[in-house]
Amino acid sequence: MDIASILDLFKRAVRGRQLKISLHALEEALVEHITRPEIETAMLNAQLLEDYPDWWLGPSCLIYGQTEAGRDLHIVASYSGLPVTIITVYEPCSPKWVTPALRGGYRQ
Repeated sequence: MDIASILDLFKRAVRGRQLKISLHALEEALVEHITRPEIETAMLNAQLLEDYPDWWLGPSCLIYGQTEAGRDLHIVASYSGLPVTIITVYEPCSPKWVTPALRGGYRQ
């Protein structure tokens, strides 16, 4: 699936209320005080950073978007169809990330 199609799927999922949040993503969101509306807003203005088409859990990718307040969020989400599953969500920070879109010296 191409980048534009993936991002369009995410927008349709948000607008159609077809997002599932995994337990792991929920735990991460609670720790970092990230709300569902923040996740949804970030998904509506996201850019794709990394694609994982062959991941063992199914095709997914890392996207970067901002909340209405300008908070940077990274979201790993499935893109095999609706509903879209949020696998994890976090606020990018150093040393892993130099900027929200550029990795630092640490590589997972």
